[in-house]
Amino acid sequence: MKTMEKGQWNPYVAGALAGLVSIFSVWGAEKYLGASTSFVKSAAMIENLVAPEHVAALDYFVKNGPKIDWQWMFVVGILLGSLAASLSAGTFKVQAVPDMWKSRFGNAIGARAVIAFIGGMVAMFGARLADG
Repeated sequence: MKTMEKGQWNPYVAGALAGLVSIFSVWGAEKYLGASTSFVKSAAMIENLVAPEHVAALDYFVKNGPKIDWQWMFVVGILLGSLAASLSAGTFKVQAVPDMWKSRFGNAIGARAVIAFIGGMVAMFGARLADG
């Protein structure tokens, strides 16, 4: 079984590696993988620069603190790992409107941005509702 074929990772190999990362996350840090908490902590770190009294007043951040931790670094690792994978596969490209969107809905960058933002909000709301 090849790891890379036609510039793409074999989904079974990628899935097995992701599963191992998840297992070692629970085993080593006693925490499940997640990204929504890192978003909240990033927002609090930015807000802490502008209005630290607001962040200090929230019980969540009194207990956990808006800090860079292993989970925040995991999200950075996702970004860097996906960049490295796309560069090594030769599939990296910057485009405001993906080909699939363009073929179905046209070239409208504004509409794409609005729909992507709304989709991100819904996904983040659901993740935070489920306790991240």
